[in-house]
Amino acid sequence: MRKTGTRLLVLILMLGLVLAGCSGGNDNEGSEGTEGGLQDSGEKVTINVFAHQSSDVDLKTNKFTKKMEEQFGIKFNWTTVPFDGAAEKRQISLASGDYPDLYMLIPWVDRFSQTDLLKFGQQGVIIPLNDLIEEHAPHIKEVLENNEYYKAMNTAPDGKIYGLTGLNECFHCSYPNKMWINTKWLDQLGLAQPTTPEEFKAVLEAFKTQDPNGNGKADEVPLSGSVENFGVHVIPYLMNGFIYNDDRTYLIMKEGKVDTAANKPEWREALAYIKSLYDGGLIDPGAFTQNAGAYKKIGDNADAQLLGAGAGMHPALFLTTGEDAPYSKDYNPLPPLQGPHANYATFNYPIDPGASFVLTNKASKETQIAAIKMLDYFYTQEGAMLSYLGEEGKSWRKPQDGEIALNDKVEPLYKSIPLESGEQPRNDSWGALTQYNHHRAYRDAEVQGTDIYANDGYERRLYEATLLMEGKEPKEIFPHWALWVDPLVADEASMMQTNIKDYVDQNALLFITGAKSLDKDWEDYVKGLEGLNMQRYLEIMQAAYDSSTISK
Repeated sequence: MRKTGTRLLVLILMLGLVLAGCSGGNDNEGSEGTEGGLQDSGEKVTINVFAHQSSDVDLKTNKFTKKMEEQFGIKFNWTTVPFDGAAEKRQISLASGDYPDLYMLIPWVDRFSQTDLLKFGQQGVIIPLNDLIEEHAPHIKEVLENNEYYKAMNTAPDGKIYGLTGLNECFHCSYPNKMWINTKWLDQLGLAQPTTPEEFKAVLEAFKTQDPNGNGKADEVPLSGSVENFGVHVIPYLMNGFIYNDDRTYLIMKEGKVDTAANKPEWREALAYIKSLYDGGLIDPGAFTQNAGAYKKIGDNADAQLLGAGAGMHPALFLTTGEDAPYSKDYNPLPPLQGPHANYATFNYPIDPGASFVLTNKASKETQIAAIKMLDYFYTQEGAMLSYLGEEGKSWRKPQDGEIALNDKVEPLYKSIPLESGEQPRNDSWGALTQYNHHRAYRDAEVQGTDIYANDGYERRLYEATLLMEGKEPKEIFPHWALWVDPLVADEASMMQTNIKDYVDQNALLFITGAKSLDKDWEDYVKGLEGLNMQRYLEIMQAAYDSSTISK
């Protein structure tokens, strides 16, 4: 009942949005501020901010907050919300007309969608940032000019930048659909690492029948996964030896033309292969139904080791990792399998479209300038480190002799200092609110331990695993993360995308489990896909691609 009531309130308040939004900015405008953010009078610029706040941060008393206030002549007036219900609270604030000067959001908690940005931008509620960036934000400008994807994600079809999303180029997140195989069992059974789908099948059969856990029971689970979140689905990794599976849109590209993979003969061939694994009892049926907790129970089973291979962006998704964990060292990454048509790895740019930094028409000119200058500081190396990591010497330190960066070919830059047992949160950073220029080179320069199975070497373990995937994506990929759909057809496209994905996912499961026959029902499946306006959907996606900056 509470959620229903909240949604009704949002709808009611939305009726007054346009009128309320149009009354905001003019009364507050004043003279342009000085370089540091202070007004000509020397008074601090007040910024009303709506922000996400985690349980271990207090933005009002935060040490980095004090630094920003002093450095840029700002007085923050915070409206903070916890992660739970953050999206609805943002919507209510907009709908009420009593919205802030600035929204600062954590993108994986909630963000303005591209549709939001276009709608509120056209209504004048959100102000474009182009001129502010050009005049006051050289570091933001440089990043936009030098990162094709990032520029495309933040630039609307009308050329305006209505907000900015964070740039957090997590390398291991870029290739989410990995497979981790029990190399201890491989060694015990005298098996080589599989390199093809058929070799992988033979290994799974050995895991099932040769009692590698040595308890005299046929209790081994050769292969498992989960339906919760991306990167734990078993189908994409297995299918990528036949045809590219992005695990999101199922769209592919060839010579600049958008198409679907889900009706191709290679898709059918891949489903037949995965069905053969299922029929042989080699895939845990729970891989298609279970949540993250159930999946991890298999990996962490205390009585006997059960899992032969697990799908996952990283192994902590299906078992406890670290030097004290009993099974952690046994699972190692399996490179993409060389199938009859390909050995692809699923690539996804690790940043979602939309915006987490948005200025509204309530912001005076001084407020706008102070806010964009502060954001520009986050794009500097110093700003990126202090805003996210916290105080030097307390929350992070410079590298010591002999320490090695995550990418061992670059000079190390920093080492995080974890909290000691029982230590209170330091409240000296804004954390994930400030990941605006964590490009790959920056992330690669973090000091990591050299033991990949230890707690302080876990990120290196993921880095090395991802190197096995890097470059195995197709030469052309449908860049769904960087495209803007025409707002006139955005709702239509969104509905078709949802319907098509649900249909493909449901039928893949039906074919794999034998509820539908690939011999008898395939043609009807293809016709059903066409009946969901697939051609129209492809036309819309093609238009979005053709109008994007990355297609030029």
